[in-house]
Amino acid sequence: MQLATTSLPGVIIIEPRVFADARGFFMETYHQDKFAAAGIDASFRQDNHSYSRHGVLRGLHYQFEHPQGKLVRAIRGAVFDVAVDLRRGSPHFGSWFGTQLTADNRRQLYIPSGFAHGFCVLSDEAEVVYKATDVWHPGDEHTIRWDDPDLGIDWPFTNPLVSEKDAAGRSFAEARHFN
Repeated sequence: MQLATTSLPGVIIIEPRVFADARGFFMETYHQDKFAAAGIDASFRQDNHSYSRHGVLRGLHYQFEHPQGKLVRAIRGAVFDVAVDLRRGSPHFGSWFGTQLTADNRRQLYIPSGFAHGFCVLSDEAEVVYKATDVWHPGDEHTIRWDDPDLGIDWPFTNPLVSEKDAAGRSFAEARHFN
């Protein structure tokens, strides 16, 4: 397993070692000691699984009182996955990082708490699974608009399909930020 840093400190790309043969493949997707050695000292409390069609964009989501770190991967199809730094004291405050996660590349993205998260579906269909360091608290869910000009995220779509909740998200300037 290789763990690589990104332009946002704490956001880490995980490239698992895949053992493939005529029967199929095996890969390790989580190893607490290896993650800790790379600076990911997270305890996961909830697993989530979503299915979406081409052009769907989910996010940008975060919890404020119960922040969640996330370990995200696509197990079917392809997505463009994005993390946005919401930590006011960070030199990267308001910056974003995006990467493709696909069933073929088997890449994972670790996003620590203090970040908003979102993804859009590039393939006909996609299934995304992720581990979260805290459970979902519906009353603590926050959304930043995916197309906020202050963030300038270079999404691969100009007119994605979003939920009513995501369409009504706050601007980055109006959103709650972490200290």
